[in-house]
Amino acid sequence: MDLDDDKRAKRRKTQTEDDDDDDDHHQPQPTAMETLPNEIIVDILSRLPITSLVQFKFVCKRWRALTQDPVLADMHLSWKADGNDPCLILHCDFPIRNQLYFLDLSAHNQDKDKVKRLYVPFQATMPEFDVVGSCNGLLCLSDSLYNDALYVHNPFTMDCIELPKSRQYSDQELVFGFGFHPKTKEYKVVKIVYYRNTSSYSRARRTVYPQSDVQIYTLGSSSWRSLGKVSYQFVRRPSEALVNGRLHWVSRPRRYHPARRLISFDLADEQFREVPKPDCGGLNRCNFHLSVLGGCLAAAVYGNYGKMEIWVMKCYNVNESWVKQFTIGAYMPKSLKLNLDRHRPLKIWKTGSNGKVVRVLCLLNSGEVLLEYKNRVLVSYDPKKGKFRDLVFQGLPNWFQTVVHTGSLNWLNTLQ
Repeated sequence: MDLDDDKRAKRRKTQTEDDDDDDDHHQPQPTAMETLPNEIIVDILSRLPITSLVQFKFVCKRWRALTQDPVLADMHLSWKADGNDPCLILHCDFPIRNQLYFLDLSAHNQDKDKVKRLYVPFQATMPEFDVVGSCNGLLCLSDSLYNDALYVHNPFTMDCIELPKSRQYSDQELVFGFGFHPKTKEYKVVKIVYYRNTSSYSRARRTVYPQSDVQIYTLGSSSWRSLGKVSYQFVRRPSEALVNGRLHWVSRPRRYHPARRLISFDLADEQFREVPKPDCGGLNRCNFHLSVLGGCLAAAVYGNYGKMEIWVMKCYNVNESWVKQFTIGAYMPKSLKLNLDRHRPLKIWKTGSNGKVVRVLCLLNSGEVLLEYKNRVLVSYDPKKGKFRDLVFQGLPNWFQTVVHTGSLNWLNTLQ
């Protein structure tokens, strides 16, 4: 190689190095979030409201993968359960086509007081549905027209599965339950079928279904299992409380057993058991319902003149731990007063969902009790001051039934 060739080679090498420097200069630099370890990013994201969290899957592939990580879903559920107000699902079945709405009480942005409509992916095939239950961000819904189709659905991830068909009877009445057991880590749907042979005939005013069949479906399995008969008769509505991996119903009075009983179903060993009742004297009548307050089983008992007592079982399955925690007097929300003034008078304490005007929903982080009046108004009650406050939200439907819900990133494909 002569001197001129050597100079030309050096110039080419220098030019190549300068081009490489220019390429490095123009490459996008990683952001601060991208340089953080996954553990820190997951911890930050787990503290966000579910409405903000679901949007992060559109940021980049890495964050989309994070939103499908079971670790993030578990951390987010733990964070939401630790002193945070819940998300409310509003089931509206008026006038015809059912709708789902949500309201995030824990949000701290301008959308906190807005009710938003949820997309229901199976609405075309099941326009009329009932909410069987809510657990860890998952909703279980049943077909209210034909009592056949069942779906488990995460309304925020849009994840949805249809459950296999179970055994049907020509003349039947159904009672449902849906829940999760913290020890077995399994989600189960309970379907209690009361039925009778078509040849039988009853002169009673209320149809009597003398036979029963308890059917269980575990998410991730291929089919339903039958546990046989149940010796209790339950009112035709879903389980009202899920506590310690146990679903709870109140039994109907029977001819030789007139007293109503609190009955639990353990999702681990799949056994029905009787739970001690509070010593309030009101559970033998129809004027009560069950709920969950602060993670404990609670019974709201209606008294005379609109008075209501809320009893809470502080230590599960211990009779002596029942305490009367709240006494709530009669109250008429303003919007209901206007309705009574404009229309015909009605007996406010005698009508409503399942014969109840007011339902106890949950305890708020402020210590107030959240109530639903006549499927139309949400009210908070401050037990310290003894005052009621009508809650006004933009976009609230005229008629609805409230489901206390915890928005989560639970993906159903991880449960299969």
